[in-house]
Amino acid sequence: MCWFIQTFKSSLGKKYIMAITGFLLGGFLLVHALGNSSVFWGGEAFNSYAHHLHSMGPLVPLFEICLLAVFCLHIITAGYLFFENRAARGSQYAVQTSAGGRTWGSKTMPYTGIIILLFILLHLVNFHFPEKTVEKPISVFVVEVLHGPQALLYLIGLAALLLHISHGFWSLLQTLGISHPKYDQPLRVLAWILAGFMGAVFILVTLLVLFCKSYLAI
Repeated sequence: MCWFIQTFKSSLGKKYIMAITGFLLGGFLLVHALGNSSVFWGGEAFNSYAHHLHSMGPLVPLFEICLLAVFCLHIITAGYLFFENRAARGSQYAVQTSAGGRTWGSKTMPYTGIIILLFILLHLVNFHFPEKTVEKPISVFVVEVLHGPQALLYLIGLAALLLHISHGFWSLLQTLGISHPKYDQPLRVLAWILAGFMGAVFILVTLLVLFCKSYLAI
């Protein structure tokens, strides 16, 4: 634990922690997006996917605890970097400036981060905290939540998520030293493609339920 504390005390160490936790959270989002894409095959396929997850038993809460720890560490480290950087240089975010210049993603990182936190809390209230799947299929609850005014909140949260991870992936590469004038632009495009894929899946799921709720009927 001592080595972790020493790492956390240095600015470079915090950036590595941000990179590692961001990578793990990005991996979860990618898997989550792939799983949620089962919605496109109808309610039965989506319910089967949800049932498969719940059938993993104690592995599910164990994974959730690890994911929560990674998420909290990411937020705490981001907060430290934000205030340290603002105190030292008067800028607004420690990873705001990169070799490729400032972007909307870099300039809005603190704000999209706050929106994402609120969005996750909303999502947990809707789908995780209540034990709903014992009452009716999960697809029914998805329709109840997204086929209404809350869909707008989800779209705002997902837009913030897309913007956040587009710069997050780029920042990860910068932290690992993967940067060269010849490849910076292709890497930035790759970051947008990855972010766009995950964002598109979640946004399309929301729009599908909002405008065609019968698609999830079983």
